[in-house]
Amino acid sequence: KIERFEDVEAWQRARELTRMVYRLTQKPSFAKDQELRNQIRAAAGSAMHNVAEGFDSETNVEFIRFLRYAKRSCSEVQSELHLALAGLLSPAEFKAAYEQARITRATMRGFINYLRKYETARAISMARKVKLPAPPPPQDS
Repeated sequence: KIERFEDVEAWQRARELTRMVYRLTQKPSFAKDQELRNQIRAAAGSAMHNVAEGFDSETNVEFIRFLRYAKRSCSEVQSELHLALAGLLSPAEFKAAYEQARITRATMRGFINYLRKYETARAISMARKVKLPAPPPPQDS
């Protein structure tokens, strides 16, 4: 049961990604590129924060919008990891972090699909419950 944003699997995966990014960027090699370090940390954190912020949305449609932002932040992390391959990360570190970002994005995409299906089913159910008035009889001219 989901009662808090911490219960959302997409947030949990984003937290794992953020922890991994912070561990990797604490390495002395990242001291050479403070801008990249700050940017990749911000992108990973943004993935987490957007899920949390979207959780407090008033509608699933709005929540989906925030999940899309979070998903894009994961893509940003992946792109920045490519930059970090230039001497800041080993290929194994790159692969592990890139895969965590991929898994996080996939989890978000799955949750978006779930929410969309729920909204569609709810709309269909509501449409069936609403009885539209019969059209007026044709007018004789």
